Amino acid sequence: MSCNVAEDYIFLCSAEAAWGIVLETLASAGVVFSFALMIALLVIVPRICDDAKRSLVPIQFTFLVGTLGIFGLTFAFIIRLNRQTCPTRFFLFGVLFAICFSCLLVHASKLVRLIRGGVGMSWWAMLVTLIALSLVQIIIAILYVAIYLGRNMNQCEWRTANLQARNLDFVLILIYVLALMAVTFLMSMISMCGPCKYWLRHGVHIYITMFFSIAIWVTWITMLLRGNVSLNHFPEWDDPVIAIALVSNGWVFLILYIIPELCLMTRRQPDCGKQMNQSQPHLIRQTVGIDNRVFCQDDSSQAQDSGRSSPSSIPRFDATLALRDMEPAKEFSIPRPQQRPNSYLHYRTHDLSEM
Repeated sequence: MSCNVAEDYIFLCSAEAAWGIVLETLASAGVVFSFALMIALLVIVPRICDDAKRSLVPIQFTFLVGTLGIFGLTFAFIIRLNRQTCPTRFFLFGVLFAICFSCLLVHASKLVRLIRGGVGMSWWAMLVTLIALSLVQIIIAILYVAIYLGRNMNQCEWRTANLQARNLDFVLILIYVLALMAVTFLMSMISMCGPCKYWLRHGVHIYITMFFSIAIWVTWITMLLRGNVSLNHFPEWDDPVIAIALVSNGWVFLILYIIPELCLMTRRQPDCGKQMNQSQPHLIRQTVGIDNRVFCQDDSSQAQDSGRSSPSSIPRFDATLALRDMEPAKEFSIPRPQQRPNSYLHYRTHDLSEM
């Protein structure tokens, strides 16, 4: 089946290149599903009782907006490279992923404090951090699009462009996003180490999401720079590889992160103080005197083991009693004055008795 459209838009409806129809179907479903999850997040906000989870609502809503943009950007890669899609590709690809990974990074940073019994960043602090992290990639993309592509518009024509140099430039402007992914992945591992096990599941969601995202990025970058050339499918496979990466990473964001997070939003947080006290070792108390509990025999164990000859029934030496027996007895009574007899009366009485 042929399409009566311009050559640049042939993959949107061509049955001979079915990848375009399949990817635009998955991308359209992702757009609808992302929009539905945005509405669901706003609906359950009044039911969120935990302040720590409530502070994450702006971050997760921004994450859904970024995911929605990733699904929409897929159509710019299904349509062939031209002067309209070229700036969109170079600008939005890195910016949208920088927003999503920045959301995951600030969430993991908050979990690092929560899993240790702390409070973590407030919603406005996380939002400011998110904007600052995303702004770096925005500046990089603006500089490339405004300066380089403005002077070399031939790079935006798929017939005349040096596609190998264009692909290399496309990857180079994403170096900051790659660094952001590495930091987020490391922070997600740290967020799973702590005494408060309630927040462990949230850290696992970020860890799994980042693991599959890194796998997707390594695959599409390898195919774009080396794989397509080695398989003799350069440049016809370049756009499909990037479009597949966009759709698959978008669905990874929804299935592995947003849906599990929304399921845990309305659950109450248990008392993490008890979990921390149970996980901490008991302190050894210093007893007064020379009382050593090792040498004392429990009366209950003596009663149970009285009919058996076992090492536990052997009488033990009590250091306290032994030292107590060695101490001399001390008299603590107060001496009282005693009346001495008169010597004259004593002798007079003695003389009378002799008469």
